[in-house]
Amino acid sequence: MSDFVAVIPAADVPPGTARTVEVRGIRIALFNVDGTFYAVDNTCPHAGGPLGEGKLNGGIVECPWHGWRFDVRTGQREHNPNFDVPCCRVRVEHGQVLIALPPTLR
Repeated sequence: MSDFVAVIPAADVPPGTARTVEVRGIRIALFNVDGTFYAVDNTCPHAGGPLGEGKLNGGIVECPWHGWRFDVRTGQREHNPNFDVPCCRVRVEHGQVLIALPPTLR
């Protein structure tokens, strides 16, 4: 069985936008940064805010609840690498975005 799960058509996530998708019951924040897709756990480690609803500026997402900012490419909190969110593997096949959960989210 493949680890990757098709979650959404790539065309539904234009560059500079984010969506929240579900992979095997886990909510994941999906981002399109200049045509490249990245995915992280949707839950901000500060207070549980929904990162997929945050403002995306380049490769940085700002949590809509308290403003914590994370690099969607690495999962690290901006200016404080002691906090991070788990990153998922992402690929696009036949116009569909596929995501594989990291072991920490399974």
